[in-house]
Amino acid sequence: MGSPPAKRQRQSSGGEIDSSPLASNPEKLSPVVIFAHGAAAPSSSPWMIRWKDMLREALHAADVVTFDYPYISGGKKRAPPKAEKLVEFHSGIVKETAARFPGHPLILAGKSMGSRISCMVAGLKEINVSAVVCLGYPLKGINGGIRDETLLELTVPTMFVQGSKDNLCPLEKLEATRKKMEVLSELQVIDGGDHSFKIGKKHLQSKVSTQEEAEDAAVQAIAAFISKVLEG
Repeated sequence: MGSPPAKRQRQSSGGEIDSSPLASNPEKLSPVVIFAHGAAAPSSSPWMIRWKDMLREALHAADVVTFDYPYISGGKKRAPPKAEKLVEFHSGIVKETAARFPGHPLILAGKSMGSRISCMVAGLKEINVSAVVCLGYPLKGINGGIRDETLLELTVPTMFVQGSKDNLCPLEKLEATRKKMEVLSELQVIDGGDHSFKIGKKHLQSKVSTQEEAEDAAVQAIAAFISKVLEG
């Protein structure tokens, strides 16, 4: 169900072999990622910083642009508005980034709420992006209903990374949604991971694995997907 980790191909200046399939042609395939945070924590959170760095390295991105939605910027601690009310602000960030990096393919990525808004923005007529990466897509709403409308309206390839124990996105519901989607989509499952991909110690011990290995497999699956999309 998940994509296999990409093979390591290029040696870095430090001697380590690079894992990204984009490494073979970084000039031609140098995407720019616009990475949106989730509802509860800003772009400066440790989780966001870690994944920003992982995405930049794996995708050989020209830049990974992060930002804070107005309700949480400047240290504010307010409840987020409905996702639809953040689309205009988010799309403005995408347009500004596109102007700064003409010719570079744009990738929208987001954690939880940020991934849902990224999908909404990707569907706007004035926005031109190559793919969307959803990290912990919140398929279930507050009332428990399945929110698949935005995904079914997508017109760009979409990559999902989901924890198998994420209560906000039952995998069987996501698979049913993916079958109805008209665009290319792939799913990488972090076995034992919660909504933020955190894996319990007992589960890791039973699998003889580490949190870092699971996340590395996920980010390499993202890199393989983006490489396939950009190469057409």
